[in-house]
Amino acid sequence: MLPDPRVHPSAAAGFERAVGDYERGRPDFPDAAVALLVDELGLVAGRTLLELGAGTGKLTRLLAPSGTRIVAVEPVAAMRAALARNVTDAEIVEAVAEDLPLDDGSIDAAVAAQAFHWFDGPRTLRELARVLRPGAGLALVWNVRDESVPWIRGITELIEPYRRDTPSHRSRRWAAAFDTTDDFEPLTLTAFPYLHRTTAEAAVARVLSISFIATLPDAERRHVADEVRRIVPDGEVAFSYRTEIWTSRRR
Repeated sequence: MLPDPRVHPSAAAGFERAVGDYERGRPDFPDAAVALLVDELGLVAGRTLLELGAGTGKLTRLLAPSGTRIVAVEPVAAMRAALARNVTDAEIVEAVAEDLPLDDGSIDAAVAAQAFHWFDGPRTLRELARVLRPGAGLALVWNVRDESVPWIRGITELIEPYRRDTPSHRSRRWAAAFDTTDDFEPLTLTAFPYLHRTTAEAAVARVLSISFIATLPDAERRHVADEVRRIVPDGEVAFSYRTEIWTSRRR
């Protein structure tokens, strides 16, 4: 299947290829973060939540028990297939954040996990302003690797030379869109420490699920995997993250 031209090439090709590694290696989200999202976004039965870049449903499946109707937007076909398997009660839509096939003012709240840095920020906020009701909450969520841990810092040093022009959360370029919009309130940050208990091989899968690593030639991907095995402690692994939740509200 050809990559979707509306999606950054690294995301379109990388996430199409890396679904299995994504499921095995990516963490979910801590209970405190989920509770904050449910409260901040008012997730109860009878309301509609829009999730942008839902991926395989790592966050979707944690928000579904709230009883809210979830419209999960995901442009990558392999990710959508996994999402459909993992979350049977979400409405899955093939679309991009910048062009939503939704009616004006039809959505009560919106969230994007591990995704907003991929979007064209100004265009996405204009679309969100169109589909969200006035006063609706918006939350942007990331699990950020804790590089105060030496071996986690070693992973970053290994993979960063491969990044090139691939967008990242850490650059904070994604936040600039909020500086120039009149439609949304300024961002507010809440953060939680998160220790993801996993295995060394799952940590390898975590790295292989990164878009610009997933698109490497096979031999180079194997080299990266071997280097991660050298860096990561053996056996059970406590992978340390900082879960960031950036919230705003539709004016």
